[in-house]
Amino acid sequence: MPKFYYIARNNAGKKETGIEEGLGQEEIVSKIQSRGLIVISVIPENTEAFNSGVIKVAAKSEIKKKRSGISSDDLTLFCRQLATLLGAGVTILKSLDIISKQVVSKKLYEVVLDLQKNMESGLSFHEAMAKHPKIFSDLWVNLVESGEASGNLAVVLSRLATYLERDAEFRGKIISALIYPGILLTAGIAALFLMAVKIVPTFAEIFKSFNITLPVLTQILLKVSDFLRFNMLAIFLSIGGIVFAFRKYVKTKAGRRNFENFKFKLPVFGEFFMALNVERFSSEMSTLLESGVPILYSLEISERSVGNMIMADIIRKVKDDVREGKPLREPLEKSAFFEPMFVQMVSIGEEIGELPQMFKKINNFYQDYCEVFLARFVAMFEPFVLVFIGGVIGIMITGIFLPIFEISKIGG
Repeated sequence: MPKFYYIARNNAGKKETGIEEGLGQEEIVSKIQSRGLIVISVIPENTEAFNSGVIKVAAKSEIKKKRSGISSDDLTLFCRQLATLLGAGVTILKSLDIISKQVVSKKLYEVVLDLQKNMESGLSFHEAMAKHPKIFSDLWVNLVESGEASGNLAVVLSRLATYLERDAEFRGKIISALIYPGILLTAGIAALFLMAVKIVPTFAEIFKSFNITLPVLTQILLKVSDFLRFNMLAIFLSIGGIVFAFRKYVKTKAGRRNFENFKFKLPVFGEFFMALNVERFSSEMSTLLESGVPILYSLEISERSVGNMIMADIIRKVKDDVREGKPLREPLEKSAFFEPMFVQMVSIGEEIGELPQMFKKINNFYQDYCEVFLARFVAMFEPFVLVFIGGVIGIMITGIFLPIFEISKIGG
């Protein structure tokens, strides 16, 4: 049977290593967990890590910190590991000590050590996290505070980890769906540019040696080619300047608000951008309410973390109306931002006392909507780009070959 090297820790946080035989990694994990151990790593036999002695180094020393930044995956893994350790009965300080020995991000390693230091000095976990606002958002801090207050920190962290995992998976699907159209469009533009600055000038030199009047299409093609070749640096600098100025403008409050308004008013895509924001809002509300955070506090946290100024303004107005005693349905409906289906489901959730579950169902709906929209967009975008690029290339080829036909007539 295959052999697997494992690294695990017991409930006291002590590291244990060894070699187990089994049919696969899942079986090995089950065996180790059945002994009350927390699995850190399982490495199959006949891999480079197994045979090169790297695992022996890992067993004897801390994992080498390789990256300086902190990615969303780092935070998700940190949250999941912490929830697992706390759920297994390990103390919070011991859990942080165990995790600090495993993270590969230098920055996160320093943050975890600082969390330990602040908690040892008397701060609560959420107060220690609040000292790192660039790492831990309001959502993190307030959920942890709720978990500490209720005594269910492990459960709350597990829900937060699930939220982060779902959010990362959803964002990953969106990015994956947009990669192919981006590559296709870039390749097409590069092909057109190459033809304009390399191939067309070659034929232009040939045409000069013949005493013929070039067709209008060819003359236009040659002028475009000359413009691109002789102004290439200016074109790239202009594009870079426009991009830089746009990014600066969008960073201002007025610029950001105008850009968000522009996106929401786009034909077809406006609904998609609105759906993305509603998806995020519903996901956060579901996680917060399910973790026991009061409705007003949940709305306040969502307002600060939704990431859209227009959406934040709407949530602020909703929060103010709810504070005055109005049901959540009324301000949501009054905003005219949310679809009737959204408002009705929230109203039903309020009436039957299952608002967190209803927000989760809403979130599932909007995730499916966004994924289907992107799938259809990619399906339509591909033939559109191919036809467009093919048409432009066809025009360019026609412009090149028309004089060749005239030359062949003269030669005949």
